[in-house]
Amino acid sequence: MTIGHRLIAAIVVFVLLGGLVVLSHWGGTQRVLPSPVVQTAVQVHVTNAGDRGPGTLREALFVVATAAGPTSISIEVPKINLESALPAFVNAHGVRLLGGTSGVQIDAQALGAGPVLDIAAPNTSIDGIVIRNCPGTGILVRAVRFRLSASTIVSCDVGVDVAENTSGTLLERDHFVKVRLGVRFAAAGHNSAVADSEFTQNKDAGLWAVRGAPNSRDDVIGIHDNKFTEDGIGIVAGNIPVVVERNEFINARGVEVHLVGAGAVIRGNRINGGASMGIVAENARGAIIDDNELEGIVAYGVMVRGSSNTLVRGNRLHNCGYGLAFVLGDPHGASTAVGNTIIEPKFDGIDVIGDSPILRRNQVVRAHASALHVEDFQPPNGKKVQSLPFLDNNNFDNGSAGRGSPTVAAQASVPTVTQ
Repeated sequence: MTIGHRLIAAIVVFVLLGGLVVLSHWGGTQRVLPSPVVQTAVQVHVTNAGDRGPGTLREALFVVATAAGPTSISIEVPKINLESALPAFVNAHGVRLLGGTSGVQIDAQALGAGPVLDIAAPNTSIDGIVIRNCPGTGILVRAVRFRLSASTIVSCDVGVDVAENTSGTLLERDHFVKVRLGVRFAAAGHNSAVADSEFTQNKDAGLWAVRGAPNSRDDVIGIHDNKFTEDGIGIVAGNIPVVVERNEFINARGVEVHLVGAGAVIRGNRINGGASMGIVAENARGAIIDDNELEGIVAYGVMVRGSSNTLVRGNRLHNCGYGLAFVLGDPHGASTAVGNTIIEPKFDGIDVIGDSPILRRNQVVRAHASALHVEDFQPPNGKKVQSLPFLDNNNFDNGSAGRGSPTVAAQASVPTVTQ
């Protein structure tokens, strides 16, 4: 073999060896790379209206609990009668429960005190169901990003109970009827809201957001564009920040909106009728009551009692028993009423009892008693609390001679909050 032939053969061998090295490296790389995991959506159909067995809602919840991807449950029976507690929603990839356009009914009369549906997994949504006759809670929410829409809860103890440490709770286009508490929040949650829903004849309150101490976070619950009709109380908010906007309240048996503790914003609502008071801020701090319309309230339209730094601004009141009341406020954090219009109160336009609020640019027209009534408060066997309101550019026009001018008395009793 000539030198040229040997050189060519060596080059060929070198190229072949290089190719083998490249192939070996590529193969090793392919062996160590993990295979992509495909999350297959799982859809389960409920075709059995019984409490247990194949095709039931109970079996569907067991199926989705072990699914490796997002799941949906479609209920295709008109009514389910539960006899025992269901397992919780626990799929971490998300569960969607669909009741259909007709609204499947889940009757929980035979259950004990536990929840009908227990939401323990994030990203759960429920659409178009009716829960009725539950001795305990309709839906318990203890996970983030829960959504309830187009659903109804009737004749339960609590409609939806939202636990602490949740966030992203959205209740929209729902109806809560004749329950003790329509919706209860144990704390404020980030991006949580109740919207476009109806609360009707709920025994204690339509919406209850109360905790023992102020929220440590700045989260706020948005409550907007709802309708509250003939509830015991429309909304109770205590130490949980809420923004209550553009709601309608009709004929509550007690107070329509009751604020206690940490500040809240009550803005742009319409309150019509009611056997007690419209808006009460009691021992509240930094509340804002702004641009609301109140009509036909039997007692006070707005009462601020034992509170500090509360702003009552731009509200319109007509045909109420009384207009505004400021009672025993914090002398170091005066509350303010500015730009309110009160037309034809059956008694006083503005009552000040043992308080010294700032009253600016308010109008009282045709008060049947006094436009402004100021009294000191004398507790039994205690020190008198003087009332020294600051008055600036108010218009107390009664429309007829001899009535409606400001009056001052020596002492007064404290109005009570009727619920």
